[in-house]
Amino acid sequence: MKVFQRIGGWICAALMLCSIQSHAQTTEKPVTASPEGFSAVVTTPLDSLDSLQRQRHERIERGYDSLRVKSDRRWFSRTLYKALFRSVVAADEHARGEVRDENALTTPYAGYRIGEIRIVRHNPFDPNGNWFERAANNTHTLTRERIIRRDLLFKTGDRLDPQIIARNKQLLQSRPYIADVTIEVVPDPDDAGLVHMLIVTRDSWTIDVDGRLSGGEGSLGLSEANLFGRGHELRIETNLDVQEFDYGGNVIEYKIPNLWGSFYQFASAVGRRFDDSFLEFGVTKEFLRPKDYELGVTYAGNRFDHTILASDTTVKVKSRDFNLWTGYSHPIGKTNGFIAARYNYRRFTTRPEDTDVRTHPDLHCRNVALVSLGLYHEHFYSSDMIYSYGTREYLASGYKSDLTFGYQWGEFSDDYYLGTSQMVGGFIDGVGFLKGGLELGSFIDTKSGHWHRTTLSGMVGWFSNLWHKRRTHYRQFASLGYTQGWNRFMGSSEVVEFTKEHGLNVLEDGGIGLTRLVLNTETIFFTPYEPLGFRTVIFGFVDAGLLGMHANVFRNDAYAAIGCGVRFRNERLVIGTIQIRLGVAFGPGGLAESKYFRLTRESSLPGYRFNPERPDFVSFR
Repeated sequence: MKVFQRIGGWICAALMLCSIQSHAQTTEKPVTASPEGFSAVVTTPLDSLDSLQRQRHERIERGYDSLRVKSDRRWFSRTLYKALFRSVVAADEHARGEVRDENALTTPYAGYRIGEIRIVRHNPFDPNGNWFERAANNTHTLTRERIIRRDLLFKTGDRLDPQIIARNKQLLQSRPYIADVTIEVVPDPDDAGLVHMLIVTRDSWTIDVDGRLSGGEGSLGLSEANLFGRGHELRIETNLDVQEFDYGGNVIEYKIPNLWGSFYQFASAVGRRFDDSFLEFGVTKEFLRPKDYELGVTYAGNRFDHTILASDTTVKVKSRDFNLWTGYSHPIGKTNGFIAARYNYRRFTTRPEDTDVRTHPDLHCRNVALVSLGLYHEHFYSSDMIYSYGTREYLASGYKSDLTFGYQWGEFSDDYYLGTSQMVGGFIDGVGFLKGGLELGSFIDTKSGHWHRTTLSGMVGWFSNLWHKRRTHYRQFASLGYTQGWNRFMGSSEVVEFTKEHGLNVLEDGGIGLTRLVLNTETIFFTPYEPLGFRTVIFGFVDAGLLGMHANVFRNDAYAAIGCGVRFRNERLVIGTIQIRLGVAFGPGGLAESKYFRLTRESSLPGYRFNPERPDFVSFR
């Protein structure tokens, strides 16, 4: 009984520590800094606090230190303390929300000759952490130095370019096996024109187990995102019908992010998932430097269930898809001009029997040639506590404008294609990050000259600066998306619905239409607690949407959703974000079919880049 009382006492003490820890940091206040006019946050020294604040701070620190000392007396309490809570110093490191101009950090050394490049690597967890962290470090294979060195966009003897350094930070941070990275410039004491580069990385824990269960069909996956410390990613998935105890096949995925230091990425997937089968592989390279080229070759031969929204049916489709594209980018003053071309070969051997000239155009056999011309510019900034919660995130401020045109040799008819996309975004003083985009594309019949399958898509996204109140940090997110189609055909991909990317939280079924308007809002509160190293975030959301067949979007059916939830994310693990969400949705007839409770994982984070992609049609989805 005494043992359980002691355990209960320590749990209560740990809960008391939560309230103590919520005030156990220095006071922060927003200021306007930097010539760019962006918001920043600085820490007010303890000496500048008034006497009452100082006394309160010292009292909290004494309570914090007392509880920490008591927790060291026994193994259980010491393990519980280390597992559930981080130190006050660590909490301050990523609780500022400061927007940092990554180019400006190294601008004073622009043009300097680069000398020695030193790389320092760290294991995922604190070597003095709890037993689980130490055990994980002992079983982890540290990323090899030559793998990190292959990802460098500069070498000894180059002239330092601040834009290249900023891009390189973003590239390294995007690798799934890297949790955090810093690149420091160290001036040479004996040569005024020489600098040395110090690159410090911290690995992610890259072994992951995930599962899925839906309608009696389940899967279990095991993945390693840093095989033998080489940066290769391997994932093996086994599928099983848990109701019939029927084997559903395996899927194997393998990726190499940087082949022999060439910045070409290899990706492949092969296997079977119940009635679906996959065979995909390709080698691709994207623009990384202002003056660069891109190249890609991909092949996919798949058999899968395809849902036709217009008739609410599912059909079996078997296809072969081959893509070849290339592009070239060159600086033009402070911007970059680019040209890119793509050839696409697509064939279907299994599809709906009613496919004809005006039905299921997305499932027509075709050959396509597309060319894109445009301008783009990227300037990297970084901040924290946006999506990653614990590490600095790299966001591009800039714009992209392109024009795409081409020709489609179709199975039933030939068409010209003409499309354009515009995108702009950046930080605005006192407002936060604002991003907007507009896409317009249409096919043109070569015989009649009629425009058909026209698509207009637009979006505006925003998140606020990081707001503070004592130890509470929070941001507001909002996005507005609009999609409309004209002269659409019938069948596959000719109407839209609410999707994961363009839809309402918790809404299960919202109908179909030709016009869609979606407003998503979310408030995120960053708590100071890290159970088992997972940063804890509480969020609430309110979404609204209009969807239907009317061209006037405000005459269509209205939907809404409201809810809340909690997210857990450990930046040193590759598993992504774990989310528990509660909510309810409403439709034209009142309460709509909803996903009231959902436990999900998000494996990737939203990216903010303006670099060009391969030429493609404006999608209608």
